[in-house]
Amino acid sequence: MLDLKKYDSLGAALRDALDRWSSEVCLIEGDRERERSRMTYRQFREAAEPLAAALEDSGFGPGERAAIIMTNQPKWLISAYAVFLAGGVVVPLDYKLSADEHLQLLAHSKAQVSFVEYPHWRAITQGEQFREHKLRTVLVTEAPANADLAGALRWEEYHAARAPEFRPRSRQDTACIVYSSGTGGRPKGCVLTHANYLEQCAAVTPIFPFWPGARYLSIIPTNHAIDFMGGFIMPFTGGGTVIHLRTLRPEFIREAFTRYKITYMAVVPLILKNLQKGLKEKFAALPTGKQRVLNALLRVNRAFTKRQPRLGLSRMLLKDIHKAFGGELRALLVGGAFTEPALMEFFHDLGIPIYNGYGCTEACTAITINDLKPFRPDTVGRPVQGMEIRVLEPDADGIGEVTVRSKTVMSRYLDDPEMTAETIVDGWLLTGDLGRIDAEGQLQLFGRKKNMIVTPEGKNIYPEDIENTFEGIPVKEFSVFAANYIWPQHTMAGEQLVLVVHPEPGQTADGALRTEISRRNGQLLNYKRIAGYVIWDSDFPRNAGLKIKRVVLAEQIAKQLDRSEMVAL
Repeated sequence: MLDLKKYDSLGAALRDALDRWSSEVCLIEGDRERERSRMTYRQFREAAEPLAAALEDSGFGPGERAAIIMTNQPKWLISAYAVFLAGGVVVPLDYKLSADEHLQLLAHSKAQVSFVEYPHWRAITQGEQFREHKLRTVLVTEAPANADLAGALRWEEYHAARAPEFRPRSRQDTACIVYSSGTGGRPKGCVLTHANYLEQCAAVTPIFPFWPGARYLSIIPTNHAIDFMGGFIMPFTGGGTVIHLRTLRPEFIREAFTRYKITYMAVVPLILKNLQKGLKEKFAALPTGKQRVLNALLRVNRAFTKRQPRLGLSRMLLKDIHKAFGGELRALLVGGAFTEPALMEFFHDLGIPIYNGYGCTEACTAITINDLKPFRPDTVGRPVQGMEIRVLEPDADGIGEVTVRSKTVMSRYLDDPEMTAETIVDGWLLTGDLGRIDAEGQLQLFGRKKNMIVTPEGKNIYPEDIENTFEGIPVKEFSVFAANYIWPQHTMAGEQLVLVVHPEPGQTADGALRTEISRRNGQLLNYKRIAGYVIWDSDFPRNAGLKIKRVVLAEQIAKQLDRSEMVAL
């Protein structure tokens, strides 16, 4: 791995990595049964440098912003590196957002350039605010030959016949602007510096080292903080290989493990549950005799790996299971959302190490990682290197708000000094999560203090962002809350959204209201939907600016209504 202390920017570190491991394979792109491409570090550089030079020729310079809206593929990483070479700032956007949401974030980030996959660009051109976009250059990938690109250019044809001029940046300069929530409400653009990323990579790499030949299967979207670090920065600065797949159907993910001998993969709990479901179905289909043998081997493996993994032993005892994972899998890293201890125990018993991590975009990914020394599924581990953690105002059980301080903490929220001041106090990042540090220095989580949920897919959902969908329902006023924010349960599981509605005077909460709420709810993506609603008979408390005092309202509801009174949808 490169000595990241020597570098001032991601561009400088990645440039040296491309030279140091020039003949090693850095990227492989699979497409169902075939392989679309395989690229060495030298070829990666040869693809990115003409793109960077063309950006420079267009006037793109240090500090300017370039958004990326693509599925996981080599062009994503090539585009990001070209931006870093030119001294620019990468704005990774979730390709699953709607056209209007993309346009909102493009405007908020003040991006001058955007790299967009053709289907997403076609959708964006149909957005209500499309004509008002301020993008200077749009580069569209894999567009059909006769496609109307609405003023955009083809990514594949955008290059200059010269070497780019590397634009150095300092550690305190902005590297990325990463949005930690959805849209529709108040965009939360985390401004992350080159130092944030370099320090985070140096802190996590000792736990997950990369080397030429180590292979990472990238299935979490690269715009996500976990995969940007684990599926780009870490493997590239260690000479490893990143595997992208054009389809994430389970059978092709399973095939990728064996074809490419995967070393690491980061997952969110939902993916881990799907893997568990598939394995359980296979185990249940075994003949009775083989099931008995498997259960006996699992008991032996469990006994010898109770404290920590012993990969060699597990691969010998449970050979067929490990063979199905390629035979060289060192670890699965699960993060982005709460993971049930029983789920981690299932994989640990199979001899597949599960490193449970806790973090947030504002801290540039990882805050703690369970290093399996010993295996503790009831915690999210100890702080990563350079990370300080303290618990504010702990109660009698030692539970309070988790706050962190580190060189990895973002500099600010973009163009939002008020929210920045509320979130970073005296250098400490207030996470909004409730936790306790136990006697072994491991962090245990017990719920959220803030009005937010994290889905099993690892997506942050801010209730305020959902409210636009319910605008116009026939009531006097309404608001959306995380149910655990109103009725704390000291758990990270089973988080739900609830709609609080205040009818007009004399209005009855009849079936028509429920029908309308259900109709609006059905317009939302599954992970954004509310679980139900409650009726509130009093005016919402508001400040001088007529904004709802959410904290006060939540406290009032908790005192007068029980969670069981929520009308389920």
